[in-house]
Amino acid sequence: MTCLEVVYRYANPPGEQVMRALDTVREVYGIRRLRFNEKERTVRVEFDASRLSADAVAKLLRQTGLDLTEKLVLA
Repeated sequence: MTCLEVVYRYANPPGEQVMRALDTVREVYGIRRLRFNEKERTVRVEFDASRLSADAVAKLLRQTGLDLTEKLVLA
């Protein structure tokens, strides 16, 4: 297993419906953790890179209705 983290900025805070949909993302094989920073409007996703790519993770998040605006570069 190769664990990676990716951080995305989102435009609008997730509502109740989006948060429920995000629960299903947590159940996807390869997603390890989702962490939100409401102040910075970011979501950090830890995932198994041998199962998923960063693009696949972004697609999963967008399918929930989360309005992703950009992928941030981790230092």
